[in-house]
Amino acid sequence: MTKHASSPPTRDRGAPSAPAPPPAWRHYLWLLALGLFVALYVVLPTTQGAKSVTLNYSQFLHDVAAGRVKTVTLDTTGAATGTLSDGSSFTTAIPSQAGQAFLDELDAHGVQISTQTSGATFGAEVLSVLILMSPFLVLGYFWWRLSRRSAGALPGALSVGRSKAKVFDEERPTTTFADVAGYEGAKVEVREVVDFLLKPERYARAGATAPRGVLMVGPPGTGKTLLARAVAGEARVPFFSVSGSSFVEMFVGVGAARVRDLFAEARKRAPAIVFVDEVDAIGQRRAGSGALVANDEREQTLNQLLAEMDGFDPMTGVVVLAATNRPEVLDPALLRPGRFDRQVTIPLPNLAERLAILVVHSRAKHLDPDVDLEVVARGTPGFSGADLANLVNEAAIVAVRAGREVVTAADLDAARDRIVLGRREGSNVLLPDEKHAVAVHEAGHALVAAYCEKADPIAKVTILPAGQALGATEQLPLVERHLFGEDYLYDMLSVLLGGRAGELVVLGQGSTGASNDLAKATELATKMVREFGLSPAVGPVGYPSGGSVFLGGGSEFSSRPFAEQTQAAIDAEVARLVREAEHRAVGVLGEHREELDELVELLLVRETVDGSDVYALAGRIAPTAGQGRTMAPDRASSAGRDSAARP
Repeated sequence: MTKHASSPPTRDRGAPSAPAPPPAWRHYLWLLALGLFVALYVVLPTTQGAKSVTLNYSQFLHDVAAGRVKTVTLDTTGAATGTLSDGSSFTTAIPSQAGQAFLDELDAHGVQISTQTSGATFGAEVLSVLILMSPFLVLGYFWWRLSRRSAGALPGALSVGRSKAKVFDEERPTTTFADVAGYEGAKVEVREVVDFLLKPERYARAGATAPRGVLMVGPPGTGKTLLARAVAGEARVPFFSVSGSSFVEMFVGVGAARVRDLFAEARKRAPAIVFVDEVDAIGQRRAGSGALVANDEREQTLNQLLAEMDGFDPMTGVVVLAATNRPEVLDPALLRPGRFDRQVTIPLPNLAERLAILVVHSRAKHLDPDVDLEVVARGTPGFSGADLANLVNEAAIVAVRAGREVVTAADLDAARDRIVLGRREGSNVLLPDEKHAVAVHEAGHALVAAYCEKADPIAKVTILPAGQALGATEQLPLVERHLFGEDYLYDMLSVLLGGRAGELVVLGQGSTGASNDLAKATELATKMVREFGLSPAVGPVGYPSGGSVFLGGGSEFSSRPFAEQTQAAIDAEVARLVREAEHRAVGVLGEHREELDELVELLLVRETVDGSDVYALAGRIAPTAGQGRTMAPDRASSAGRDSAARP
C-alpha cells in the first residue's frame, strides 16, 4: 500500500476565551474601608480626646479652694483644661475679668499653671483628614484594579474602532532579504516597492507611479509572511503589520472603522507600507443578489478597504502588501489594477531553492561532514520552507535524543521518515507471516520501479513499521520538471500496483496492505481520464475537480458537468487503466521471479536495503542525474513513498 506524505499539521490558534468576571468579594472592600474609618476616628487623639467633665467658673473656684485642682492649662481664648486630684480631667471657661488675683489664688493652692495657643494647626488637621480617608483611597484602588483586570481583554468603548496594527518605525525586525533563500523574482518585485518609497524621484522622472498594492499568493509555509518581515527590516519607512482577522468583531461597523483608522495613521506617516496577512478573511467575494447567505459586516469592511485603496481621496505614499493562500475566493474588485496592481506567486521551492533554504536553517546547527544537503534537498520534493525548517529541527532533536550535539545524515533521514511516514514503531513486532508479506509487498514496489524506464530511482526499501505504514519504498527523483508524459504516468501506476502484484505472484492472493495503493492509483487514473485527456474512449476533454488552488480539498462529487453516460465511460476507463497497470506489474515480477525472491530474503535479513543493492539484484545500472528522470512537484500526490500500511 502506498503511504503518501502530507504536510505537517498546522497549529491553529483557538478563539480567545471570554475574560473572567471580577471577584464578587471586591464589593466588601467598601465595608472594610468604613470599619477602618470608624476605628481611626475613635483612635486618633485629634478627633477624639480623653473623657472629661465640664465645670462652670464657680465650681472651678470652689474646687481650687478645696485643693482638688492639680493642674490647669490656660488658653488665650479663655478656655481652660486640666486635671483634678482624682486623675479626671475637666474643662472650664475663665472670664476675661479675672486678672492677677486669679493667678495668685491658683498659685496659693499649689495648682500647676501652663498656657497654650488656641486650636490645632492646619497641618495637623490635613493629616487627620488624610488618615481618616486612607482606608477609602487604598481599598478603592484595589477595587478599581480588580474591576479593570476583568475587563482588560475587552476593548474600551471609545477605542473599539482603533486599528490593531503593529507599527515598526524605529525598532524593526532583524529579518532581511538575505535571510529569505530563493525566490529571487519575488524579492525583486517586493524590493521595487521599497525602492520606490525610498527614492520616488527616480520613478517620477520616468513618469512611473507606485503600485497601490502587491498581493503575495502561494501554499502555506512558503515564506509570504517571512518576505513581509524582510520588507519591514529593509525599509526605512514606517511599516504597519496587521492580520485580516483583526478587522472582524462582533460589533457592527467596527471593521470599517478600523480600516479607516489604519489608513489614516498610514497617511500621517507617509511614505509607509501596510501589510495585511491572510487578507482573505475580509476580502472574500461579496454575495450576489438572491444569495442565501451574506455577511453584511464583512462586506462593509471590504467596501471600506476598496474605497481606501482606490477611492476619491488618493492614497499618496502608502503601499499595501497582502498575503493569502486562497486567491480564488478574493473579490474581483480587490484584484483589479489600481488596487492590487501586482500578484506575486510564491510556489513550493524547487530543488535549488530547497538547497538554499536548508543552508539557511542549518547555520545554527552542527552538521557532520557526511551530511550532503543536496541529497536532502532531492529527498524532499514538495516540502515548503516551513517543512524544511521543521525537518532540520527534527534532525537536531534526533541527535539530542541520541546524546549527540552533531547532526548526521542518518538523523536527517530519520527526521524525514518521521515527517513523511510518522513515528517509528519500535515496539510493534510483526508476526513471521506478516513480516514476510510486507517484505513481498515492498520488494514488488522496488523491482517494478527498477524495471520501469521512467520511474523515479529507488533510494531505500524498508520493512520497519513507521506511523501507519508497515514498510516503505523510498524513491528520490534526480532532476525537477513540471510536465509529465504519458509514459511516466503509466510507469507510476505500475509502481503503485507493484506491491499488490508481488503478493499475487508470491502469495497467490492479495491483502489489505494494498488499500492505499489502490486508492492512489484510482485517483491518478481518474485524473488521467477526466483532466489530462489520456483516454481514447472519453477523448481530449477535461473536467477538473475544482477546489482551492493552493490548499486543495476539492470534492469530485460537488458538481458533474457531464452526463451519466460520460460518468460510466470514465469509470470504465479508470478500471481499464488500473487493470492494465496491475497486469503489467504482475508480468514484470513473474518474469523476474528469482530476483524478487532474493530481494525478499535480503529484506527479511537486513530489514532496510539501499537502492543500489536493489539495482544490483535487478541487474540494472542505478540512474544518475541527467538521464531525463522527472520529479513530481506535489509531495501529496507522488511523494516517492510506497509502503504497505495497516488495514
